[in-house]
Order: sequence, then C-alpha cells, then structure tokens
Amino acid sequence: MPEAAVAQVRWRVAFVNTHPIQYFAPLYAHLQSHAGLDVTALYLSDFSLRGGHDKGFGRAVAWDIDLLAGYKPEFMGQRASRRQLGGYFSMVAPELWGAIRRGNFDAVVIHGHNFAAHQVALAACLASATPVLHRSETHLGLRRPRWKEAIRRPLLSRWYRAFDGFLAIGSANARYYRSMGIPAERIHRVPYAVDNERFMAAARQSGESRARVRERLGLQGSAPAILSAAKFEPRKRPDELLEAFRRLQQEGVEAQLVLAGSGQMEPQLKAMVARHGIRNVSFPGFINQAELPQVYAACDVFVLPSDNEPWGLAVNEAMCAGLPVIVSGEIGCAEDLVAGGGNGATFPAGDIAALAGALRPLLVDEGARRQASRASALRIGAWGYAQCAEGLREAIGAARAHRGFA
Repeated sequence: MPEAAVAQVRWRVAFVNTHPIQYFAPLYAHLQSHAGLDVTALYLSDFSLRGGHDKGFGRAVAWDIDLLAGYKPEFMGQRASRRQLGGYFSMVAPELWGAIRRGNFDAVVIHGHNFAAHQVALAACLASATPVLHRSETHLGLRRPRWKEAIRRPLLSRWYRAFDGFLAIGSANARYYRSMGIPAERIHRVPYAVDNERFMAAARQSGESRARVRERLGLQGSAPAILSAAKFEPRKRPDELLEAFRRLQQEGVEAQLVLAGSGQMEPQLKAMVARHGIRNVSFPGFINQAELPQVYAACDVFVLPSDNEPWGLAVNEAMCAGLPVIVSGEIGCAEDLVAGGGNGATFPAGDIAALAGALRPLLVDEGARRQASRASALRIGAWGYAQCAEGLREAIGAARAHRGFA
C-alpha cells in the first residue's frame, strides 16, 4: 500500500491498563483526535477515579483532571469498582477475553506483565489473531535480587516471543528489549511523555501570579527555589536532597527548598529540618495535577534524586515549565532528557556531595539558570505526544505486516 494511503488508515487500537492514569489518559485523547486512531482503553479498575489509597503518598488520591474524555474508556466488569492494585492476582479480569475478541481491533497494546490480566489479554490477542504490542518501563539499570532476576529473565523471554512489536519509552528501555533478544526492527520509539501543551500553557503566568504561587508555597524573597515533587519514600531519597541543601546553606549559598508531596518519610524530614535548624524549607503537601504546572513555574530548579527509577515523568513536567533539572543517573529518563543537554546535570544516586555540586552553579548564577531553562524547553519540545503518535502508527503498521495483514 502506498505511504500516502497508509497515512489515511484509521486503525482501531486498544490499550490494556490497570486503571485511568493521569499521564496516559491525555495521550489516548491526543491519539484519538490527532493521530488517525480510534482509541479504546480497557481498564481493570477505577480506583484512581474513586480516590483509592496510594501507598507511596500515604493518603487517598483522586486526580483533579478528566481522565475519561476524548477516547473510549471501557471498564472490565462490575468488579472494576472493587479491584485494587496489589500482587499478581489482584488484577484478574476474565472480561478482557471477550472485550478483545469482540473488539475487532487492529492492534492491542499491553502495558506491563505484572498481573494475571495481562496473560488473559495476550491469550485473547493470540486466539483472535490480533496484532499485539508491548510497553513497559523497565531498563537494565533497575536492581532486583539475583534470585528474582534468575527466574524473571527466562520467563519474560518466553513472554516477549508472543508479541509482534515493542514500544520503547526511551533509550534505556530500548536497550533492555535488545538485551532480551528482540530484533531492533521490532522496537519502535514511543517516548514517555506528558501533555506538553497543557503543562506549557498552564505554566505561563504573570509576575504577579508567580509571586502569589510562591507565597502559597512558603517562599520568601527572590532567592532561587529548588523544587522536589514526589512521594516521600526511601527510593525517592528526599532526605539526601535535604542534606545537600543543608550543606549548601552552610557554605552561604542563598536558596530555598520546596518539598512537595507526602508519604512515610514526612515526619523524618520535618524532624531533620528542626534538628539541624535548616532554614527556608517548605512542605506544601500533596499537589494535584491541575495546580502542578504553576508550582513548577514558580520555582527555579527541579531535582529528582531517586534510585531504581524506571522513568521519572515529573522531569518531563518540570521541563515543560522551563526548569533546569538535576537527576540521578539511575533515573530512566536521564539519558534522553538531561545528559549532555545543557539543561541541568546528572549525578550518581546516593552521592550527596555530587548532588550539591550539581546544584551549586545553578543556584549562584542566574545566567546559567536562564540558559539551562531555555535548553529544557527546547529539548522537551521534541519529546511529546506528536512523537508518540508517529511511533505508534509505525509500530501498528509493522505489527500488521508481521502478521501478514494489508
């Protein structure tokens, strides 16, 4: 079929996902309206809509943006209103079998492999000869116990052999798939992205509006503000960011720190501030999606010091607001969004001195911050939904060709 004709094909694609996710739902709507696709999301649970308990945040979370608009959401049976994320059998959804068999989809995307429902979805695709694509967040830098890795690798190798194509979220993820023996021609770049347009538009604010947001965050004066927006849990290493800030403060570096979020480490962090007399630290609490862009734009530098992090979509969000970003080298997005981009720096996870060293030049030099800010906006502008749509259409076409479909 000629390339021009292929571009006009309106394929029907289904995404199998555990629940409506604030990062994925806007992508589905974009694909429906801009990419020539009819998009259905097959959801196993609705807990993100009803305000389910989020263990990492230590509280119930219900997102304040519309997660069902612009595409077709379909919840898998009445039990979708009771299912909660847990172990392998927490998401058992036999309803997927009929939904996929009846759907007459041109392709199905299965996100992950951790739940029994994923096996049902794959079996339904194979039984109905539906091209099936895989998407995951894993990369070779993620650490697991040796015994677990020894079991996991052969099982996943067999699992992957059943798929027609793979949607790589970034360079580290693509290397992982290649390490599992998947040919490069079956791996398609569908970058992990946020709704750049929404974040960029919402981040634009007047000086007066920015001042009001800074005041709400507990910021005072014009000293640059470092922002961390994450769950307060050990893997995110907020205590190490706080310690790096303390050391910089002892050196006489003028700055402020906003630790936005909640979670199990919150009492520990506040106790650390009191014990060491650390000045200019604010804890504004959990911040929902609608307010986040303005919070990013009210600050000056974003830091994500996590270890064992599959991607780190908060980095995408911060870059949409034009923030310089400092991230640990263990974060999945580091290679694609930060390393060598002039928009910040990476450092070895757990190295507090290196974290402080990466922050220092951005805090003391306003010109360096402005230059890094411009670089962030430029880099994230080429890592968005348009690139997702291009990669997904390429993957669907290749998967259908792999199955011998026109």
